[in-house]
Amino acid sequence: MTRAGSELSDLLAGVVGAGHVLTDPQVVAGYATDWTGRFRGSAHLVVRPADRDEVAGVLRVCRDAGVSVVPQGGNTGLVGGGIPYRGGVVLSLTRLTDLGPVDPVTRQVTAGAGVSLAALTAHAAASGLDFAIDIASRDSATVGGLVATNAGGLRVLRWGSMREQVADVEAVLANGQVVGGVTGLAKDSTGYDLSRALVGSEGTLAVITAVRLRLIPSFTERATATLAFDNTTDAVAAIGALRALPSLTSAEVFYADGLRLVCAHRGVTPPFSSEYPVYLLIECTDDEDPTGELGAVVESLPRLRDTALAVDGAARRALWTHREAHAEAVNALGAPLKLDVGVPPDQAAEFEREVRAITAETAPSATLVLFGHLAEGNFHVNVVGAGAAEDDLTDRVLRAAAARGGTISAEHGIGVAKARWLGLTRSAAERGLYAAVKRAWDPDGTLNPGVLVAEPAT
Repeated sequence: MTRAGSELSDLLAGVVGAGHVLTDPQVVAGYATDWTGRFRGSAHLVVRPADRDEVAGVLRVCRDAGVSVVPQGGNTGLVGGGIPYRGGVVLSLTRLTDLGPVDPVTRQVTAGAGVSLAALTAHAAASGLDFAIDIASRDSATVGGLVATNAGGLRVLRWGSMREQVADVEAVLANGQVVGGVTGLAKDSTGYDLSRALVGSEGTLAVITAVRLRLIPSFTERATATLAFDNTTDAVAAIGALRALPSLTSAEVFYADGLRLVCAHRGVTPPFSSEYPVYLLIECTDDEDPTGELGAVVESLPRLRDTALAVDGAARRALWTHREAHAEAVNALGAPLKLDVGVPPDQAAEFEREVRAITAETAPSATLVLFGHLAEGNFHVNVVGAGAAEDDLTDRVLRAAAARGGTISAEHGIGVAKARWLGLTRSAAERGLYAAVKRAWDPDGTLNPGVLVAEPAT
């Protein structure tokens, strides 16, 4: 470490304690690489504050030293938004794990930025409630990261994305000033809602330290089924019929090639003895058993090929494994190109065929695996082995989504991976406002440089 780096380390140790300033190159490297292995950077050090005041102290030290800061939670992001690319300091928030009492009247709870999704859900369950967001990386994804990326997941169909779950946000600006709070008032008409600005901001405006979150009922009954179809068009039509069910919570799509990969990787049995092109995983939740209502709608679907209904908890977990283990199985093949895109649901079938054609033309020897949240038209495009064609493939897929009135990022954010394509779905005027907002909150460009707003405003 250089003399300047040593001085910075000593100053930060004075804020958080020497044991929470990590300088070992091998340890730091773990924080500078995302979990897919695709995005790698380098940092001077990692600092691990314990609370809001220590976060503020760290940011003041880094501002005075002219050092950039990259906030990081569970490091489960998929667009390189929490990786240090320009040196600087990684600000790990995993020690901010305070969980307040659940308020049964407002159905709200305050959680520190470092609280894992699994811990939050368990905490809510102890009070007879639940949290709406659920994603496969629940054991490591943190509240701060979920807010910063406006995470979606498996239950957006019923409850909406992270933005709908946030009642209030406490954060620290780059200069160490605290903004926002965690009161979660049901009514407050006092001007700009700064907490909403921080949802989806990807650590570029301020460091989120605590969040006031809305909770949902914890339903005791559920019905889970996998439905088989010949094509995505039929699966989309089925969702239209299934939406008549008030208890419909999830509608997840995957395909024969992905299911084969999962079954081989996990050593699990497929849901049917025969293979079908398209699978739709459906789950309904309610206080009363929704199986009968679900079954009645399923029986009315005209182009349904087969149905597997979970009869107990073990069967339910098996059906969910077929969908949730996709990312894990894909990663086992190698570092994938992962593109999270969305189109209007009525465009989903045509878009699926277009993505397959684009991949076959651009990277014919690569492996493509598609899955996602079909009710929102949200596909996770995973390509392993594209090699030098990755950039061209990314460009073509993102342009295809934008051309259909869709989005280049449905739930993972922009990060650095998609920053140069933001113009496909955001106008010059909108991007100018992004830059102006960034400049107002972080005038020196200290926080997460290069993320979301690709270049500093001039």
